This record gives sequence, structure tokens and C-alpha cells, in this order.
Amino acid sequence: MRPQGRRGELLADPLTDQTVLLTPGRELWLAKPGASEPSEGTSPLKLEDSWEPTGRNAGRWVLKLSGSDSISDAEALSGYELMLPASELPPLAEDTYFVRDLVGCELFDGDELVGKVIGIEYLIGSDGKRQEDAAPFLAVQLADTASSDPEEAPEESTAVSEEQTTSEPELIPFVRMWLDSVDLDQRRIVMHLPDGLVGAEG
Repeated sequence: MRPQGRRGELLADPLTDQTVLLTPGRELWLAKPGASEPSEGTSPLKLEDSWEPTGRNAGRWVLKLSGSDSISDAEALSGYELMLPASELPPLAEDTYFVRDLVGCELFDGDELVGKVIGIEYLIGSDGKRQEDAAPFLAVQLADTASSDPEEAPEESTAVSEEQTTSEPELIPFVRMWLDSVDLDQRRIVMHLPDGLVGAEG
């Protein structure tokens, strides 16, 4: 989130297509980016109002939270994410997932480790809005296999460590026709990807 307006409003990039979650009156919790739980010592903030802006900020949401009534109040909240209890999340349709469930999973192309999912990205149209019919992209931190001989790699470890990753994530279309399985308990996604997709430039 970042400040928007003069009365404490904040501009937010939604991490969900369930915009019913942004209904005024709902209580939301502050969390640091990428955190799995609210920041320690924080109290819930009530969502007093919300609306979709037009123009260059189309596709985002403007939020008015309780206690944020000035630019300085909004600046103090800048950079935070908002959470709500899992018990308040709406049921999902079959074969759909929450972003929080996919982030952190390891992605495999068949039996081969591709990398770790570090985020989800969406195709944005010229109007600034998310293209609803387009598949989302898994932002994957690739396992670095170029610097080592596969025959010398330890058999007991396939986890992606900080030293085993490249600097830029690869964007993998999360399309159903390529998807074999999603095991959230094992934090494992298996796909069958077209030859040349991973690591292709351009």
C-alpha cells in the first residue's frame, strides 16, 4: 500500500480477485510484505470505505482504514500488506487456489525441479486492469544447475537454497492444460512444460 489522497486513503494492489473481501466494515490486519501472519503487536483496522479508481490506477483499489486520517497517517502504513483470518475467506471453485497457498511451493517439470514459487503475477491490459481470461503467471526462482555437475549434486537434497537460485524470477503460465498436480501439504506443484519454455529469452 502507499498513500493516495489527502485524508489518509491508501492505494493498494489487490492480491486476490475476491474483491468481496474489500467490503467496508471488514477488519483487516497489517503484515510485512511476504509475511505469513500479521505483524506482532498490531491490532485490526476497520475498512471504512473502498473503491476502484479510474485512469492510470485502474485495477488497483483505494482503501480508507480506521485511524488513517491524514497523509502522515497513510505514510506510516506505506509498504504494508493487509490480511484477514482464513476463516473469513470465501470457498474456492474446484482447481483454484489462494495466492498464499501457492507461494513457497516447489515447481517441478515432471520429475525435474524447476524452482520455488515466490509470487503470482497477472496480465494487465492497456486500461490498467487485470485480464480476467488470461492465465496468471507463477513467478519462479529457478534452481541454478548451470554451475554444477548434475552427477555430483547431493542426492538427498532438492530444496532451493538462496545460493542455488538466479537473481530474476522466471514467469511460468499457470495454465490448466500443463498442470499435473498441486499438493499443498507437500508444497509441490507438478506441471509438464513445453520444451524451451524455462530459460528462454525474449
